[in-house]
Amino acid sequence: MIINRQVLTLDEFTIHQYRNFPGATGELSSLLRDIGLAAKRVNVEVNKAGLVDILGDAGSVNVQGEEVKKLDVFANDHFTGVLKHGISCAGIASEELDDIVVFDDAVSNNSKYVCMYDPLDGSANIDVNVSIGTIFAVFRRLTQKGSPCAVEDFLQLGNKMVAAGYIIYGSSTMLVYATKRGVNGFTLDPSIGEFTLSHPDIKCPDKGKIYSVNHGNFFQYSDGVRKYINCCQNKNKDNGGPYTQRYIGSMVADVHRNLIKGGIFMYPGTIDKPKGKLRLLYECNPFAFIVEMAGGRATNGKERILDIQPTELHQRTPLFIGSSQMMDELERNLNQD
Repeated sequence: MIINRQVLTLDEFTIHQYRNFPGATGELSSLLRDIGLAAKRVNVEVNKAGLVDILGDAGSVNVQGEEVKKLDVFANDHFTGVLKHGISCAGIASEELDDIVVFDDAVSNNSKYVCMYDPLDGSANIDVNVSIGTIFAVFRRLTQKGSPCAVEDFLQLGNKMVAAGYIIYGSSTMLVYATKRGVNGFTLDPSIGEFTLSHPDIKCPDKGKIYSVNHGNFFQYSDGVRKYINCCQNKNKDNGGPYTQRYIGSMVADVHRNLIKGGIFMYPGTIDKPKGKLRLLYECNPFAFIVEMAGGRATNGKERILDIQPTELHQRTPLFIGSSQMMDELERNLNQD
């Protein structure tokens, strides 16, 4: 088999990136390698989920009050296990767990980073073979190295993130991650078992023609949100419309499509749930960081997502995220609310 050496693997790419920083320790590169390893393991189970007893409910409810799927448990265990046995992570917080997990050993206590993740976003779609994903965020810890990490390491402003990313398990499996140097996408090559650079320097188009929202909640939304949805539907060809509505119900899949093609994803608060459903730390912050590094924007309708001070691990927030010009258009409608 001939391997194209012009294509960089995830490991090679991160090593090349951090060679530009003489003082870099390589810990972030190691942590990303660990995340890639866990993603490969989860990918194997996702691909054969219909053949083994891993689909469906695990019979428990997570801290969010949602039914836990068997693959959720599998993914959470593998990401936690890989990061615990690595050398670059002091502790983790997961959507599936009530509290943080501190890796209280000599190696982990000297690690610079903590990691937060939604191990399997869109898991309600597992049983019907729709694209699902993993979302993660990496922060430099605030507590002193040499001691165990603590909850304050996780309750940081989103703009303090050093890296964020997601893995989408779809027709192909992709790992997309962002640092302040940009956003890059890697597709898993099953022939060599490696993530290879396929989407270098991703830029979110300034404008798109896709809007993603749950129309079933239309009459639960605020006047401003409803005005914007009507605006998307009633545009004529002279002003770039009408827009196309696409809503998968798996945030990773919806935002990934809009990041590549241009568009806007909305998960507003409703009359019944004014704070929305999405988690700030595990879903909104990582995607806000990724999309902003690619040139887009993300808000809760009033303020920038990355400027929201978290007060609890499982905090929720409304989310509007996407192409910059579409976000401007949205805000003009919200300001009329």
